[in-house]
Amino acid sequence: MLTKPYTIAYKTISTVENVFLLVTLENGMVGIGAANPDAKVVGETPKDVLNNCLSETCQLLIGRDIHQFKTIISEIAGLFPRHPGTVAIWDIALHDAYGKLMNKPVLDLYGRKVASLPTSVTIGIMDVDDTLREAKELSSLGFRILKIKTGHSVKMDVERIIRVREQHPDCLIRVDFNQGYTLEDLKKFLESTRSVDLELIEQPVKVGEESSLSHIAPEERKIFAADESLKNSQSARQFAAAQPLFGIYNIKLMKCGGLLSAFEIGAIAKSVGIKLFWGCNDESAVSITAALHAAYCCENTRYIDLDGSFDLAEDLVTGGFELKNGLMYPSSNPGFGVDLI
Repeated sequence: MLTKPYTIAYKTISTVENVFLLVTLENGMVGIGAANPDAKVVGETPKDVLNNCLSETCQLLIGRDIHQFKTIISEIAGLFPRHPGTVAIWDIALHDAYGKLMNKPVLDLYGRKVASLPTSVTIGIMDVDDTLREAKELSSLGFRILKIKTGHSVKMDVERIIRVREQHPDCLIRVDFNQGYTLEDLKKFLESTRSVDLELIEQPVKVGEESSLSHIAPEERKIFAADESLKNSQSARQFAAAQPLFGIYNIKLMKCGGLLSAFEIGAIAKSVGIKLFWGCNDESAVSITAALHAAYCCENTRYIDLDGSFDLAEDLVTGGFELKNGLMYPSSNPGFGVDLI
């Protein structure tokens, strides 16, 4: 359950389901994983994740050597190729278990590349007055990056963005269309918001219509972030062509299948100068922290939007990260630094 519902271009969200996985080592150490895939994006539900984890296929993993965790994750990815949430929950739990065994944070296993990262916080689709009220409240809590969901009405979206900029001149503003615009809508929006100085624009058109973005100037496309369109390393290569349609890749562990797959996408992006933006669904602090560690391990990380656990009415874990003035810092405890409540 969320503390308050919110609306994006294609749905209103008021309840969420997260699946948890515990991997217990022979010495009693427990690795914790969690998953909440978006069925609309990847075709997998939390119930699918649960059923897969309870299947005989996964039960055969009992007794495997945790030192071979990367091999095990690759095997799971091969067994469940269309279930990134299932792969992600195992990837996260095994990384956590191995980090605890080595007595190191996961990010130290790969090497920290970034000093600090401020997260954005999300404002759903709502009328202008409610948008301004929400922006004021979030700003008062110390957040300096506001991500505004859009996609129902170009006219209202433009007004909301301009009014937020007028009242919060020092805040960075991101816009997330969640596939809600046509190319013509996008052109109108860009023309009407040139004075706002947007930091980035996320998934402006529907999956499958990405080629239409070639009609937008390359300089403007540099702040376009692929989200629903970017699911794995295959799509990362596709969009990293000679004339990239997106200048930013939004990596979500629930789309790509965990840290190992995310690092593949990150490497592809780095090779062609594409920046990384780490996002999430409404997730437990377990998988949010896993994404945070991954973000800190990639030198081309520039943005994070890891507010997915902030509005959960309850979670099964505590710890993982610390939030200070809008910046997210991973715990220095072993693994992902999360503990069961």
